[in-house]
Amino acid sequence: MITLDEERNLGRCLDSLRGVADELLVLDSGSRDGTGRIARERGAAFVHQDWLGYGPQKNAAVARASCEWVLSLDADEALSDELRASILRVKAEGPSADAYEMNRLNWYCGRFLRHSGWYPDRKLRLWRKGAARWSDASIHELAEAAPGARRAWLPGDLLHYTIHDRAQHLGTIERFTTLSAEALLREGREKDAWKRFVSPAASFLRGYVLKLGFLDGRAGWHACRLSAYATWLKYDKLRRLARARAHSSA
Repeated sequence: MITLDEERNLGRCLDSLRGVADELLVLDSGSRDGTGRIARERGAAFVHQDWLGYGPQKNAAVARASCEWVLSLDADEALSDELRASILRVKAEGPSADAYEMNRLNWYCGRFLRHSGWYPDRKLRLWRKGAARWSDASIHELAEAAPGARRAWLPGDLLHYTIHDRAQHLGTIERFTTLSAEALLREGREKDAWKRFVSPAASFLRGYVLKLGFLDGRAGWHACRLSAYATWLKYDKLRRLARARAHSSA
């Protein structure tokens, strides 16, 4: 896994891997909190790597792993008991695939969201080395199976303790919408800025109505509402970046 100031989450993640992983590797990009201490206390190798971007950083961690199989997690994730049992079953009986997907269950402001477009949030996280790799995206990186790799699904949830309060969600939105807008500008999609007028409403309706976000109660309402805001902000930042570039080249 990769880390930066993850003392809040790292212990829970590493504890969930006890008895499952034969090697624990934490690739850190400069933590100033207790991340390193927590990693070492739990027997993990703690290695520094200057920040390369999300996808490249995770690929660098995978490259350092010495085992044939890789289970790639984020520090704010942990294995549920059922998912632990599924992975142990693969180890005991032998793999039937080259790469395994699992459902991710996301924590939001005091509860796990089982609707709102946040679940099942299927992710590829366990694979034989060479059978998958992380994309090189600067944001929203995905693990992608190699051509011809056999894929399967594991029962159980990957628990993702992602958002604990509204302030954290807003901070995440601010950071990720900047990265998203910059990526869109690099791709030459500045004309997509018009989507700020329609995409936020579509995002809210999709999550809250079509994806049954109302069944997640108050948490679902806020998650869908702020996701719609994030959609608007991304395209508004794209508009501002495109305008600034046009002015600088004039």
